Order: sequence, then C-alpha cells, then structure tokens
Amino acid sequence: MTHILQISDTHFGTEQPAVLDAMERHVVEHGADLLILSGDITQRARPAQFAAARAFMQRLEGHGIPDSLVIPGNHDIPLYNLVRRFLSPYGQYRKHFGDDLEPTFENEDALIIGLNTTAPKRHKDGLVTPEQVDAVCRKLERSDRRKVSIVVAHQPFGAMVPSDLRNLQHGAQPALERWAEAGLDMVMGGHIHLPYVLPLSKQYQSLSREIWMVQAGTTLSSRVRGTSPNSFNRLRLRTEGRKAVCVERWDLLDGHFVLGSHFNLHW
Repeated sequence: MTHILQISDTHFGTEQPAVLDAMERHVVEHGADLLILSGDITQRARPAQFAAARAFMQRLEGHGIPDSLVIPGNHDIPLYNLVRRFLSPYGQYRKHFGDDLEPTFENEDALIIGLNTTAPKRHKDGLVTPEQVDAVCRKLERSDRRKVSIVVAHQPFGAMVPSDLRNLQHGAQPALERWAEAGLDMVMGGHIHLPYVLPLSKQYQSLSREIWMVQAGTTLSSRVRGTSPNSFNRLRLRTEGRKAVCVERWDLLDGHFVLGSHFNLHW
C-alpha cells in the first residue's frame, strides 16, 4: 500500500508558524511514501518565500518522506514585477524546486502526472492544452492499468458549489473525456481553498468511466475559506485485488491536525 500526503496552497508569506509545527508533528508521527504540493507554494513568488517553502519541504522529507512531486500555481508567478513575470515567470520556482514544471512519479501502485496549468498571460485561470492532453494519454497508455493513475493540476476540474464554476480549468471537459478513455482514475488540485471529494461523472455525464476529483484546502496559510480550517489530504492506495483508494482529510483543531473525514473510492 502506498501512502500519499497532499498539501496545497501553502502561500508562504502568509504561513502560520504554529500550523507549520503541527504539520511537522504529523509527518513525524505518520510519515508517507510521497509528498504532493499542488501549487500556490508562495503568496507573491518572492525569493524569500520560495526559500522558506523549500526549507519546509526539506524538513518534511527529513522526517521520513522519501519522494515529492511539486507543481506551480498561479501565485508562483510574479504578479507586480512585470519584467520578471514575462521574462522569467518560473525563475524562482526553478531555482528552488527544479526545472521540471510537470514532474511524474511512478511506483508499483501508482502513476502520478503533474501538469502546469498556469501561464504569465493569465492572472489566475488554469488551462489544459491539447498537447498536455495528448501527453497524459501517452503516459496512461504506457502504464499498467492495475495502478492508480492520477493527474495533479493546480486549478480544479469540477465544482462543488456554483460560485466555483468560474474557477474551473479551461478545456476541462475534452481533457477528462480523453483521459477517461485512456483509463485515468483521479485528478487532484487546490486553488480554491475548499477541500472536497467529487465523482466527476455528476458534472460530466459524457465520461466513459468514473474519474474522482480530490481537492485540498489551504494547508498552512491564514487565507482559509469560510468555515474550512487549514487541512491536507492523506491517500492510501491499494492495488492488490480490486483497485481502491481511501482519502482522508485532516483538519487543524486546537493546534493539531486531526482526522476530519474519509472517503473510500472504487472503480
């Protein structure tokens, strides 16, 4: 069984030290096989914010998480420095997290594909391009169908509440239709600071198979949404026999992360 820890929207620059401590304590106690950070690492893409984020990730890795998969979010592109925004939009990201903006992780249980759906010309909207759709399909077709296959992108592919429809990825429906045919199981993301698990066939009836969406809240920052506290997701993947995933949401309560809810996903 593979254990995945998904954090998102850390927004370094607005992080809360006590919440960072709670996150580290959780990792020390529970560990994980893979750490996913699904974008908006920083608040304003400043060097000090990226440096703080990298140091935090290194501490988590030092507590026993051997691998990580990180993608940028719209906040990880400079907003006010227009020269940097258009001449070197991912300069600080590359310096601290490497040149690969679309990393892939694969082991005996999972294929996880990162997508960069941001762009300097867009303020916050996400876009999945036809080239990205094709690339994901090729990776899915080369992989063992018994593995849990996941796409990680910052902006969401499905909405839980009508007000979030404007935050959906541009190109979401044709991408999901192609990926369903290729056998994709899940999409994961953040962006809206609202954690939820959703079967996407409810919104896209044309899908040939179920794709589950797993959204993370804001893990560390003060920019919580409504009554949703700081949170992260922990996924337990099982591929022996029938493929299944348990998604746990851990919420901040009285200075500690506690299990808030869990969902059992099947196909």
